[in-house]
Amino acid sequence: MSSKIKILPDRVANQIAAGEVIERPAAVVKELVENALDAGATRLEVEFRHGGRSLMRIEDNGAGMSRDDALLALERHATSKIAAAADLDSLSSFGFRGEALPSIASVSEFSIQTREASSDTGTEVFVNGGKLVHVRECGRAVGTRIEVKHLFNSVPARRKFLKSDATESAHIIQGVRLYALAFPHVAFTLIEDGRVIFRSPQCETLRERVAGIFGKQIAENLIPIDAAEGGMRISGLIDRPGSGMGRATRHEMITYINRRPVDSRALNYALIESYTEHLPKGRYPVAFVFFEIDPAAVDVNVHPAKREVRFRNETAVRGFVIRNVLDALRNAQGGLGGSSGTGDPPVGLGGMAGTAAQTPPTFAPTPRVTPQVQTHGRVAHATQPIQSAGHTGGSPVPPNPPEPRPIENRKSEIGNSTWRFLGLAHQAYALFEMSAGIVVLDRRSAHERIWFERLQTQFRSGEVPSQRLLLPIPIELDAIASALLLDRLDFFNHHGFEITEFGRNFFRVESVPVWMEPADAEPFVRDLLGALRDGRLQEKNIDLARDELARLAVVKAIRLPASASEAEMRAMIGQLLACKTPLTSPSGRPTYFELSLGELARRFGR
Repeated sequence: MSSKIKILPDRVANQIAAGEVIERPAAVVKELVENALDAGATRLEVEFRHGGRSLMRIEDNGAGMSRDDALLALERHATSKIAAAADLDSLSSFGFRGEALPSIASVSEFSIQTREASSDTGTEVFVNGGKLVHVRECGRAVGTRIEVKHLFNSVPARRKFLKSDATESAHIIQGVRLYALAFPHVAFTLIEDGRVIFRSPQCETLRERVAGIFGKQIAENLIPIDAAEGGMRISGLIDRPGSGMGRATRHEMITYINRRPVDSRALNYALIESYTEHLPKGRYPVAFVFFEIDPAAVDVNVHPAKREVRFRNETAVRGFVIRNVLDALRNAQGGLGGSSGTGDPPVGLGGMAGTAAQTPPTFAPTPRVTPQVQTHGRVAHATQPIQSAGHTGGSPVPPNPPEPRPIENRKSEIGNSTWRFLGLAHQAYALFEMSAGIVVLDRRSAHERIWFERLQTQFRSGEVPSQRLLLPIPIELDAIASALLLDRLDFFNHHGFEITEFGRNFFRVESVPVWMEPADAEPFVRDLLGALRDGRLQEKNIDLARDELARLAVVKAIRLPASASEAEMRAMIGQLLACKTPLTSPSGRPTYFELSLGELARRFGR
């Protein structure tokens, strides 16, 4: 009787392992870059074509391998990093399981050329779809060169799940830059489709590398942090308090543990908590934080791709990070960080010495221009756009607000003259007396609802008034955000913006919607790109995408004055009740509630 249970052939087992480790081309580059860094490389070159589908080449000047080691490296679970289970408690390298190379070789055309210093010749190994084709001598310098061609050709089902070349390229670029940040002393070169897109020589400081990758504007708004206590150390650069309103996503809040880029809930939450008094809820700081700890106190083997880690004592880690981030923020606020605001602490394991401090330049605010209102290329002069009721001194709004229409039940009474405006409470709530009791109205929620439905109407009709800026606003983005924006420039430019590409990863905002202050343009565009990254802006459904755009826009459109007259409040209520959904804000908060005389009497025990 034949057995039902069989041992999988090595080739099939490797392809299954590839499904866990190799999700996309960027994962291949990640594994091979980590191997190069583990080999002590001080110069690393990454080249790829067609988003990594047709070619990925990683070449380094590291230690290299002998012929026997090169062959063993292609066997499953062959590794130089560990020899026993106890070694997992003292890992100081990136890779250690020995699955990456055989997994990659099983789903591609894979070649490796390598030479160690003690050998006069190198070794070349070629594997096609997991089958060894040849092993031979080759001439090359000390180090290793790996080429991966036609990824997933042997497993077409996996290949069809890859995204566009632009998206896959962006993930590769972003991944390489994460390691370039962690190793400023290593020279990195990145080549896409034959064009050098990133070349960074060895840097003295982390700030230099941040400026080269994320732009000088971001680098100049960061303050250093460097502290050690109880076997833990935190270093890097974090957002200067008051430098802006943060980001809508965590994509520029980058954390490393023992120089490994990871997603750590403990570190993320500690950073967010530290900025509670400096950023509004839902905003995140820009941060490049390096956390170092005894390898035995952290488990890096939680996730197959090692993207997540687990601390043995998360409470201690969180407390340590919060205390020292708060200290750095207080010092910066108190002027103590003024002279060292751009100095660098040592970075990562073994660190790099900081340079002399520099004083960041002062940027003049972008002037407010008198807008020309444009709709679909037709220009209508609008030097005095009509102000919405209750928006004295606030943002301009399109003319002809919707007429109030009948509302069922008691809500129609809110516009009745028997309603008496009592005033504002804490500038946020409007109080009204009516025959049946009291109404408490949340001014912001009400305005958000009015604006949300107004923008929905504009977006659907394609008539979005915009203002052309006298001075275009430059925006420098990372690779992924740049690819997202390039793919969706038409969407942005059909909804009140005019954004043009101005070089690789550089853009200029030349027009903005009339409801937006020019100074808000850059953070708003970054927020929209963050929503795209998080999947909240569904591009496949244009109506849902427009709704999310309107939902994000109302936050920027509304600037409530400290006071409001009864006439202004009545006009605003009329607009609210003309909305399709007047009872809640776009985020689901109530716009107002009623306290009946009966409820008031009950609360006072009558």
